[in-house]
Amino acid sequence: MEYIYAAMILHSAEKDINEENVKSIIEAAGIDADEARIKALIAALEDVDIDEAMETTAMAAAAPAAAPAAAEAVEEEEEEEEEEEEASEEEAAAGLGALFG
Repeated sequence: MEYIYAAMILHSAEKDINEENVKSIIEAAGIDADEARIKALIAALEDVDIDEAMETTAMAAAAPAAAPAAAEAVEEEEEEEEEEEEASEEEAAAGLGALFG
């Protein structure tokens, strides 16, 4: 993961994403750089539009973030319905008490 972050940092800084730059970021973070992983990363990113990939990932991350909010709304509605049912039962019991009071 740190190798991908290094590539993203280089991209954000508008620097070339090459072996030397990735290695320098990894080592600056205090991590022993693995030459094979760096080469694999550079090869994998050769045909990738990083801006597009980041936008796509951000959009994909936004969709799951909306799901918990919807679930909370459903839970709130269910709680309100339960409270209304309890209130109706209490009113009914109070009404019966007045009849037989």
